[in-house]
Amino acid sequence: MLTFALAVFFLIITPGPGVLSVAGVGASFGSKPGARYIAGLFIGTNLVGLAVVSGLAAILLASDQIRTGLLILSVGYLLYLAAKIAFAGSQIAFKEAAKAPGIRDGLMLQAVNPKAYAVNTTLFMGFAFMPDNLMLETAVKFLIMNAIWIPIHFGWLYLGITLRRLNLAPAAQRRINVAMAVAMLSVVALALMAPK
Repeated sequence: MLTFALAVFFLIITPGPGVLSVAGVGASFGSKPGARYIAGLFIGTNLVGLAVVSGLAAILLASDQIRTGLLILSVGYLLYLAAKIAFAGSQIAFKEAAKAPGIRDGLMLQAVNPKAYAVNTTLFMGFAFMPDNLMLETAVKFLIMNAIWIPIHFGWLYLGITLRRLNLAPAAQRRINVAMAVAMLSVVALALMAPK
């Protein structure tokens, strides 16, 4: 269970469309619009989790080859994302929008966010810690994920609000990118070491 919680932490805290957009909303619009946007992301990520569990899990769990293949695809995407982060250069850029995104925007992002599907598939299809009770394991995984997901996203919102006020040197920006990539690679290592 600890390995699962560590994987959740590293998977969620590393940048993807969700957390980077939260930081962008915080940098552009402040805390209240950011909190509304996080609410949409929260609903969306849980809907993606339910879609993975209820629709795909029954099929995937019946075939070890498909389950392993999906885990390999998920890990491959995470490796790609880590490389993209590490080689992003010295700029930390958040896109600004003309209008503050809201709940609907957060929900829509998660519906099309490949990281959300990769993360949920990796976490729900791997990291088994109650192999004799899949239903209870799934419920516990949802609780752990949400308990970690909420403060991390509010942390990214705070980071976005704070980064706008700072004038970071290029070397510091590069160190931030590399640290995020290392965190993503830590998740890949945990996924590969977890019992199948």
